[in-house]
Amino acid sequence: MPWWGWIALGTLLLGSEMLLVDLDFYLVFLGMSALLVGVAALAGLDDPTWIQWLLFAGLSLVTLVGFRQRVYGKLRGNVPGLGADFVDEKGRARERIEPNETGSVELRGSVWNARNEGEQPIEAGGQARVVRTEGVTLVVRGD
Repeated sequence: MPWWGWIALGTLLLGSEMLLVDLDFYLVFLGMSALLVGVAALAGLDDPTWIQWLLFAGLSLVTLVGFRQRVYGKLRGNVPGLGADFVDEKGRARERIEPNETGSVELRGSVWNARNEGEQPIEAGGQARVVRTEGVTLVVRGD
């Protein structure tokens, strides 16, 4: 692929992440990798296409694994608010929540997404005890 093709692909990927979709910063690193391959091709590294794609794949993997979590955490920060202070509180299920399924639970005057970690379903109106939190999702069991 010519150098300008890589630059165009990188710009498209970066623009897609920033303007169109929110994929939690994955396309940013793919776009940066494509831009780096384009810059390398522009600098005179005129390798066969399969080597360019291999370089793109390697750079994408290294940047995603090595940097994504750190950069994403610094830019977006951790999810605020939940933490351990919800553990062992009891809320009311708004609908029947089957084991390993997600539903909604009313707790502290708000409605939260909740996943039933227990072996029994939680009936609508039943108590759901918070075991832990995962992001903004409550992991619950029926009481």
